[in-house]
Amino acid sequence: MPKMKSKKALTKRVKVSANGKLVRHHANTGHRAYGKSTKRKRHLMKPGTVHQTDYKRLKDLVQQ
Repeated sequence: MPKMKSKKALTKRVKVSANGKLVRHHANTGHRAYGKSTKRKRHLMKPGTVHQTDYKRLKDLVQQ
């Protein structure tokens, strides 16, 4: 049986942290920044983690 290949589209969007969590970028940062508060933009710049329910579905797709 051949090895499972990781999904390249997902590996470009997500990185695995040292603890095994999936780190992602926040949405809503591309344009129309004038409509967002400074605090909101500042928090959106920081990386986030994939939610626990999505992690169950995505963990096998990222493993090499």
